[in-house]
Amino acid sequence: MPGSDSPGGTAAHPAAPVRVFLLDDHEVVRRGLRDLLEAESDLEVVGEAGDAEEALTRVPAVRPHVAVLDVRLGGAEQHSDHAGIEVCRELRAMMPELVCLILTSFDDDEALMDAVMAGAAGYVLKQIKGADLISAIRTVAAGTSLLDPGASARVMARVRAREHRTAPPELARLTPREREVLALIGEGLTNRQIGERLFLAEKTVKNRISTILAKLGVGRRVQAAVIAERLRERGG
Repeated sequence: MPGSDSPGGTAAHPAAPVRVFLLDDHEVVRRGLRDLLEAESDLEVVGEAGDAEEALTRVPAVRPHVAVLDVRLGGAEQHSDHAGIEVCRELRAMMPELVCLILTSFDDDEALMDAVMAGAAGYVLKQIKGADLISAIRTVAAGTSLLDPGASARVMARVRAREHRTAPPELARLTPREREVLALIGEGLTNRQIGERLFLAEKTVKNRISTILAKLGVGRRVQAAVIAERLRERGG
């Protein structure tokens, strides 16, 4: 009889599906992911994008629960090898409730550390089996992190070990304004948030960060953040 499957005689309503957004610069990959996920009754792909700018526009409009983000995006303006992580940072600033799952072809310690600092809930390789990816999405959607705290701590230790134990001499080349920007990078702020804090245009912030990285002789935002944290610990 209808409704006899619940104690009160009323049919239980199934939970709403997990809303998923896909970011990958390869259309074939996006199609494959969409087909894989939409075969599951509890997952719904609500949008997709092929580049960072498109994702930053579309994600707030469709309000997904989980964003699956490729790390490397061709054609990104800067640092395309970690552009997906910067998208994670920007989206989390706009939508703190959004859960980001980083998907990458490369097992990269620096990318993992960047993902941790950007607020990602998980970091998985594209070689993952389809069933395991589905499980990972369900796991992070339920509020459980896939980032092993021990692994994250070991990665941070390796990044620190690659830096000099004292502040690099290149730090003296930074202007007072650049030091301010560096300190805010260390706090994990996005380019947009740094701009709002210092009353600068976001494009100006991007240019200043590029200059800071060049002056410090580092190639990654996470390396600059480690330097900023060390200075803060020293009271510098």
